[in-house]
Amino acid sequence: MEQNNQKRVYTLYRVSTIGQVEKDDIPMQKEYCHAFIQEKGWTLVREFSEKGVSGFKVSANDRDAIMEIRKDAVAGKFDILLVFMFDRLGRRDDETPFVVEWFVNQGIEVWSAKEGQRTFETHVDKLLNYITFWQASGESIKTSIRTKTRIGQLTEEGLYTGGHYPYGYKLVKNGRVNKRNREVFDLAVDEEEAAVVRLIFEKYVTEGYGTLRLSHFLQENGYHARGGKDFTNTTLNRIVKNVMYTGIIKNGESQSACIEELRIIDDELFAQAQKISQGRIQPHREFPMNMKAHALLAGRVYCAHCGNRLTLTTSSHKCKNPDGSEGRVTRYRYQCHYGVRHPADCGGQTVYTVDRLDCIMDQVIRNIFSQIKTIPEKDLISAQHQKDIDLARAKADRSLETVKTAQKDHDDLKAETIKVIRGESKLDAELLTTLVYEAQEKLASAQAIYDKANEELNELIAGAQNLHDEYHRILSWADLYDKCSFDAKKMIVCQFIKAVHVGRGYQLSVDLNVSFEALQSFSMQEPIPVVPTVLPTAI
Repeated sequence: MEQNNQKRVYTLYRVSTIGQVEKDDIPMQKEYCHAFIQEKGWTLVREFSEKGVSGFKVSANDRDAIMEIRKDAVAGKFDILLVFMFDRLGRRDDETPFVVEWFVNQGIEVWSAKEGQRTFETHVDKLLNYITFWQASGESIKTSIRTKTRIGQLTEEGLYTGGHYPYGYKLVKNGRVNKRNREVFDLAVDEEEAAVVRLIFEKYVTEGYGTLRLSHFLQENGYHARGGKDFTNTTLNRIVKNVMYTGIIKNGESQSACIEELRIIDDELFAQAQKISQGRIQPHREFPMNMKAHALLAGRVYCAHCGNRLTLTTSSHKCKNPDGSEGRVTRYRYQCHYGVRHPADCGGQTVYTVDRLDCIMDQVIRNIFSQIKTIPEKDLISAQHQKDIDLARAKADRSLETVKTAQKDHDDLKAETIKVIRGESKLDAELLTTLVYEAQEKLASAQAIYDKANEELNELIAGAQNLHDEYHRILSWADLYDKCSFDAKKMIVCQFIKAVHVGRGYQLSVDLNVSFEALQSFSMQEPIPVVPTVLPTAI
């Protein structure tokens, strides 16, 4: 057996934050450990330092230093692993005790310069180790809560905490000072830039401008980003996705409640922008496939005979202008290319004029909007759906009570561990350890049941809310449709109409892109035309 002065030592130093690095916490740990090694008469072989690594958030398996020390332990390159305090090894009560036990099982002594040696010879030793790292885990959780609470307090007050601030805002000094008594900046809306932000959202949502078209539009109309630079696609993408414009400050995972003084865009317009942004990368997109052409149904028209999508084509011919000069006129057509190549298989018309088909659909859309307005909002949710919500809520409430009971049992057993250490408990360590693990399993099971019940309840509530939201969205479309620009009409149609199937003689069937099956389950004066209803060619 080796003498103390021959024992080889590895040391591990760790700090969680950059702030601790700047305060020289690692040199402090190193100095204390060096003095401890000298006092014991050991030999320092190697040192490891981890900077900015959280012992609570980062698993031991993801820490390079721990993995390398483990490898050397197996190879027998050292005898003692020394840390300043045991929480430098980690702060996870479900992992760190087992990391320490692994080293001990490899014949490595695990020491803390402040807390002594950790052993696993008896059940009391195991329980003591569990308590130590349970407390360390609790401290990490409390530290995290304090930090997040403070960030939340700052953001809820609308306070700027540094870094880049979005276009549409400016920095102002209102006399606020930090803990170092230095005056700091606050955010405020820059009205000149905010007007451009509102224009960007309106064009993007209402008229279907993509970021490339928006970039050209802003450049052509003399709008520039900070420093006189042009708005690039990347910049515009960041703008339409930035929740800050609804008055919510977001900093990592923390975000504030809505601060109306910082709001530039309303919630509904922002939500529509996110839906369009996602729709542009999905296969079944709810936005016009061709915004440049003067065609209401571009990308939404299909041949009722062969099922193929009709392509928008153009032709032009010479004409006389009113002043007598020669000009050219362009005509748009929806064409079935499959019908052109395989007339025997298709059997439908090969060409449908845009003016006529769009005129028919314009009248159909107006008629549908008129019928939707007759649906009472109170009838949107069925009695059965409301009953399902009530039952799901009762189930969630019962399972929450079970979770609270299991949590109390678990906490009581943890508190009993202190009495075991002091010799004041009637329970022995082995029995208590078993009871603690059983209580953890019951708590986890109860939590899983509650999570599932709560998820089912939220889905039912969300389904009901979606019907109300859809109803109001369609009513807003109905109000806008008669007075908006053609580009805006196309945006409404692309969200409202999923597909139009047209056959010979302009016979139509319309597939709506909304939940009308649910709406039609209520009493209405007239049914809404849905596939396969055939609409008359009134025009």
